[in-house]
Amino acid sequence: MNRKSFLPAVILTLASLAWAQTQSAPSAAPPAKGAPGQMRPEHHHMMEMHKQHMEAMKADVDKMKASLDQLKANVAQISDSAEKARWQTNVDMWTVMVGHMEQMMKHMDAMGPEGMAHHGMMHHGAMGAPPSPPPTEPKPQ
Repeated sequence: MNRKSFLPAVILTLASLAWAQTQSAPSAAPPAKGAPGQMRPEHHHMMEMHKQHMEAMKADVDKMKASLDQLKANVAQISDSAEKARWQTNVDMWTVMVGHMEQMMKHMDAMGPEGMAHHGMMHHGAMGAPPSPPPTEPKPQ
């Protein structure tokens, strides 16, 4: 295909794709609300995800508390004052971290699934899962 016919072919293809999207786009009318006791499937899914995230976070906090209790018990048995001070610093740091996690958990629970979705929190994986890898392609600047 030569250059003179390539450009019109690209324009025609893009125009047909744009036209197809406008033809299949949903209407701008608001979705019909169900009966007061009914829940839309998306809302039910969000509630279920919220419940799973909260359960995972609670399990993580419980594990952290158990580890912190073990650290505290170990620090109590250290006789060397310098070593004890180092470990006490760890205990203090983890105490703050566990307290912060508990506050976040309470806040997330109070916000509910709708509040979490608006803050962009519902797309994250399970709390104990490793984070997603970073994108491999650099973003255009």
